[in-house]
Amino acid sequence: MARKVIWAYAAEEDLQAAASYIHRDSPVYAVSFVDRVLEAGPSLDEFAEHGRMVPELSDSSIREIFVYSYRLVYRIEDDRISILALIHGRRDFEKAWEEKDR
Repeated sequence: MARKVIWAYAAEEDLQAAASYIHRDSPVYAVSFVDRVLEAGPSLDEFAEHGRMVPELSDSSIREIFVYSYRLVYRIEDDRISILALIHGRRDFEKAWEEKDR
């Protein structure tokens, strides 16, 4: 069953912040990065369970995949996949997670 993939507002902000940061050094790479992240989202509709459970959270419905060095965090729901966050792998996950209402 294909599920709709939606982006939470906080995750959209994360993507925009990451793209802006990358853009300072390489506008071309920033565009490529955004494209790659956006391409990863739709694949989750059928392969959501392939992502690993987020180690810092005790919720089997919240999983992640890696896009370059970023963690794309999402929640599996009955009828949709909600992308919750895009967090750089070197950041303190718990701090980044709590910074926004996720």
